[in-house]
Amino acid sequence: MENTKDILNKLSLENNISLQEMPDIDLYMDQVIQLFDHTFKMTKRNDDEKVLTKTMINNYAKGKLFIPIKNKKYSKKHLILISLVYQLKGSLSINDIKSTLGVINDKLTNEDFELEKFYKSFLSIQQRNAVDFEHEFQQRVNDAHSEVAKMEESDRDNLEKILLILSLVNISNSYRKAAELLIDELKETKIKQPGTSNNKKA
Repeated sequence: MENTKDILNKLSLENNISLQEMPDIDLYMDQVIQLFDHTFKMTKRNDDEKVLTKTMINNYAKGKLFIPIKNKKYSKKHLILISLVYQLKGSLSINDIKSTLGVINDKLTNEDFELEKFYKSFLSIQQRNAVDFEHEFQQRVNDAHSEVAKMEESDRDNLEKILLILSLVNISNSYRKAAELLIDELKETKIKQPGTSNNKKA
């Protein structure tokens, strides 16, 4: 099986757009796409995969995944929100992303919310997650190898890969389902607090 270090390197687990890489001036859509392409190009599965497109951004805007833009330009706050959408879209539906980020969008609209501080917290957690994942991934590899070693089959290498795939997807599904339960809790909280989005700041 492919060297686990090579796989981890290809994943670029800590790759994200830092606040320092986000300009303080507002950007046009093409500039936003260039920024994301430059940052995440190494994480693409193949050359045909798109990191971010105009259609994606327009769909995010129509779905109200981020606060409205002004004069066709995207502020630093928009870049942060689009970055969060990018992280979520691999596992969640558009509706679930809207429910997740809706709390933040409401805070940005109705009060002085420190979005940059919140984003720093996410990046900090992401770095720790990357370290944890490396250890956990190696353990899953070892588990698959140990199980295949018990088999009297000729094609052990492929069987080991399949076991590892099943193991990784199983864990991924568990995390996704846990996230969905938390999203449902956010929805319930919003239902119990009607009218919060109308308390706009002056």
